[in-house]
Amino acid sequence: MENNYRTLSSLRANVIMVKTNGQIGTSDVSVGSTNFLPKSGKHVMYVRIDWSKPTVESMVSIGENYKLYRPRLGVVIEGKASSKKMSRFDDGAFAFMSMSKAELQNNYSVSYVGQEDIKDGTPTWHIMMTPKIKTSYKSTDLWIDLSGMPRQTKVSEWNGDTTTVLLTEIEKNIVLDVSIFNLRLPQGTKIIKG
Repeated sequence: MENNYRTLSSLRANVIMVKTNGQIGTSDVSVGSTNFLPKSGKHVMYVRIDWSKPTVESMVSIGENYKLYRPRLGVVIEGKASSKKMSRFDDGAFAFMSMSKAELQNNYSVSYVGQEDIKDGTPTWHIMMTPKIKTSYKSTDLWIDLSGMPRQTKVSEWNGDTTTVLLTEIEKNIVLDVSIFNLRLPQGTKIIKG
């Protein structure tokens, strides 16, 4: 994973997120796309996720600053990604992609589960990570492809709820202009501080 991140200059992919309620066994599925520029000596990390189903929303994170645009409501929520409201975002594939082997070993007890093909048929190594300190979640499963790219994460919370994020149709090291991380908002959009 560390080698994959060192050689990654950009990423574009489709995203499927499944949130499962552990108490009643129901799941909500969101489908969208993402663009990503890793942190470098020249700039902070840029992430954009555009959800197309079931609700159209766009989220942009540039460094610690985020904006969540909800066109149906005509609002943009702005804040710091380090806030509690955005903590789950930090537990996703992008957070693990940028961690070194030493950081993973310092922060998590890591166990190898085995080799598995994920939903799109990609062969992966499945590892389970349990935080060494108290966190808002119990554990994270991570599926890493043969190039070292995290392809799927599953965060398990203490109450039995899970959030699974799958990246498909990945394009690495393509030209991404930073302007795509600007949200174009219609006039009259209300700004709310998060």
